[in-house]
Amino acid sequence: MAADMEQELAELMRAALGGEDVAYAAFLRQVSGLIRSFVRRKLGAGGPAEPEDVLQEVLLALHLKRHTWRASEPILPWVYAIARYKVVDAYRRRGQRVVVDIDDLSDVLAAPEQETASERDIERALSSLPAGQRAVVTSISLEGRSIGETANRLTMKETAVRVALHRGLAAIAAKFGRT
Repeated sequence: MAADMEQELAELMRAALGGEDVAYAAFLRQVSGLIRSFVRRKLGAGGPAEPEDVLQEVLLALHLKRHTWRASEPILPWVYAIARYKVVDAYRRRGQRVVVDIDDLSDVLAAPEQETASERDIERALSSLPAGQRAVVTSISLEGRSIGETANRLTMKETAVRVALHRGLAAIAAKFGRT
């Protein structure tokens, strides 16, 4: 059903962008129901604004930004992204923080990249470094420590840690062809 809705809305928007007013009215009518339930869910009872007010803001933003939608891309992620921004704006106007569940963004976030370097490749790259640079690069790049934590752990100045990190990464890049 979601795929059917996606396809139908995309076809209506393509026609609307081609100048068909009837298609644009149908698009707005159908998308209004989707946005209304989304906004109500995000604002909750006693939220920072009336759902209908936010709905109107979303519809206005869709109208003003309709030229930014790429006809070759899915339309619902574009619609929901605009709706999310308008919900966040409603919270901001009231000085409230909003936490957006990462699952709500799964359709617009890039998939995690797969690691391309094996442990053996990493060990080979690190073994090419002098001991001090290796310790700094390992601490920051592999173990996730900050510059300050690394400096304390290795009893070095933060400036020296930054220099060692830069030189170590540059040496690895030069040796393994990534500049």
